[in-house]
Amino acid sequence: MSVLREWRAEIRRDLKKEYVDYVVTTGIASYRRTPGNLGAVVAVRDIDGDRTEIVTLSWWKDRGSIEAFAGKDIERARYFPEDDRYLLTRPELVQHYDSSDLVR
Repeated sequence: MSVLREWRAEIRRDLKKEYVDYVVTTGIASYRRTPGNLGAVVAVRDIDGDRTEIVTLSWWKDRGSIEAFAGKDIERARYFPEDDRYLLTRPELVQHYDSSDLVR
């Protein structure tokens, strides 16, 4: 059984494209370099004229693989140096879901 990791936050809508590009080159690239990562995507939706919600979803072989990326406390969100420039919210925690390997 694999594990789905979900992180979401609100960002400045006027910086959406720039931040998505940043997330792809930092977080998503880091996910994909970590042994046990099975894939990752970024999704966004505009909330209003000022805010956009961003979500990263990553699939992992197991929780030990997530630990190799996130550290011992896999429930904690991992941030990168420039994140604060874009973020309106900075959740401390992420969500994990058990994912059946039979459903694709």
